[in-house]
Amino acid sequence: MSGKRRQRRYRRLDRAERAAIERGLDKNRSAREMARDLGRSQSSVADEVRRNRTVSRGPAKGERVESVPEGACARLKGWPHVCNGCNKRRYHCGRPFRCEYSAARAQGLADGTLSDSRRGVDRSEGEFERIAAAIRADLARGLSPAQISAGRSREFRAAPSTIYRWIDRGYAGMSNMELRRKVGYKERRKGAPRPTSHGPERSFAAFSALPEAAREAACEMDTVIGRSSDRQCVLTLYLRCCRAQVLLLLPERSSSAVAAALDMLETAVGGAAFQRMLGLVLTDNGAEFSDWESLERSCLPGAGARCRVYYCDVRQSQQKGGCERNHVELRKLLPKGRGISFDDLEPADMAAAMSQLNSEPRPSMAFMAPARALLAAYGDDGAALMDALGMEEVPYGELLMGVEAIDRARRERGSEPLA
Repeated sequence: MSGKRRQRRYRRLDRAERAAIERGLDKNRSAREMARDLGRSQSSVADEVRRNRTVSRGPAKGERVESVPEGACARLKGWPHVCNGCNKRRYHCGRPFRCEYSAARAQGLADGTLSDSRRGVDRSEGEFERIAAAIRADLARGLSPAQISAGRSREFRAAPSTIYRWIDRGYAGMSNMELRRKVGYKERRKGAPRPTSHGPERSFAAFSALPEAAREAACEMDTVIGRSSDRQCVLTLYLRCCRAQVLLLLPERSSSAVAAALDMLETAVGGAAFQRMLGLVLTDNGAEFSDWESLERSCLPGAGARCRVYYCDVRQSQQKGGCERNHVELRKLLPKGRGISFDDLEPADMAAAMSQLNSEPRPSMAFMAPARALLAAYGDDGAALMDALGMEEVPYGELLMGVEAIDRARRERGSEPLA
């Protein structure tokens, strides 16, 4: 019981108590009287007034009183230490220096002092240097603060917000320039929306009318291009349920090339596995996806349709936001502005990129890697898909979310690096 009383007595003053002190000062009450009413010690009340009084006239007006100048009123050198309660306070005092106690300003000053005391890093210098080195190394590999926080949890405890704050404040030489998402994006060109040409039965409205379970199991399809002069491009298939990203290299950006890529994938994993994982496809209105009949038609003998294709509304890429968001991660491996030509890419490069991309721990899945989620969701079918594409899960310590990962695989094969 005595411990509880001690904790209650010496807790921080709150806003209501400071307001009571201000009212008591205005009424010329003694520190002992106010302390008795508040259940505080007399020194706590006197120290609060002296510490958080502010200048109301003179240099540094509005700031905390550091010291009382020579020739100031005797009232400021002893209790009550302020001009509150003085009958000359408003109009009749001619002294050049005056100060007062305001509960609102005192609360702000106290909160600022508490905040400043908590700034910095609660680690020894050597320990923090080790932690910062690990964070910088992971940032250089293209990992986010959330992924670093989860992946390094056995080495040190730091929330993603803490890592963001350390970087923002420049601790240990870190900078926001190391965070890829801090880079601004170009403003999108706006134009009048056009109706999709594939009919209402394949529209996004028709897709939205499907059961939620079916929509969650859908695949989002898109293409990623390199330089404007490149002939090759990358077909991306994003499996919503497990956040896995499939990458297929296309010899050209055309509907026939997309259909051929899907034919290859269906042949490799089998018709039943293809329908289970890719039986429902949501894509945009690009010319390479215009021939829905060839996309849906199975290449296996005696089989009917292998999938059902739906199209987003025109200029509404957020309707397949999972795929668009995952392209941000893909661009870490195939960045723009590095002189990378997609015409130099090989199918083995796609395997290396998929292995890195699908091994990133994802905060949205409790930091499970998409490759592991793919196996958990589809079992043998997921394993067949990974084997057909040459995809494998990369340990956290070997993750490298940059073009260097693809270059490293190319050097092992004896090929020239991309960048």
